[in-house]
Amino acid sequence: MRVAAAAMATVVALLLQTTVAFSLVGQRPAVDLVLVVVVYIGVVAGPVGGLLAGTAAGLAQDALAGGIIGIGGLAKSVAGFLSGIAATQFIVTGAAHRFVVFFLASLVHAGIFVGFNQLIYPRGFGAPWSVVLTQAAVNAVIGILAFRIVERTPEWWRGRRLRRTALRSRGRI
Repeated sequence: MRVAAAAMATVVALLLQTTVAFSLVGQRPAVDLVLVVVVYIGVVAGPVGGLLAGTAAGLAQDALAGGIIGIGGLAKSVAGFLSGIAATQFIVTGAAHRFVVFFLASLVHAGIFVGFNQLIYPRGFGAPWSVVLTQAAVNAVIGILAFRIVERTPEWWRGRRLRRTALRSRGRI
């Protein structure tokens, strides 16, 4: 069940990243939804889960985006692995701790991605640090929101069921 949910979240993030994010923002979206999913999986499932999710999601994103296949896979797998290690070594339950994990994982991802592209294209590739820091902050905020939504959904669903059951017993439905 967990693997299917992780795969579904990755596919949804890929679809949103490749279609909606580019049409709304342009060529450089301010968020990397696929990276957010990979870091989330790394925090929840540990280093191996983050590594596997990062590899699969990164390679799929590379294949969809065009260009050199493998750089995004490497960057996302390292970010997912390191976020999984951080979650196993530290208590990552508060919003501030999660913000730091998402922010640092985004910086690691950007460093690897930009670094390898700079090696391959020495004159034409680069990302200003203001763009990288903005994307890291946006990724962290969306990651915190994702944790909130996933953690609150069972509670919301249970309350909804109880309200419906109470209304049925009173004869209102």
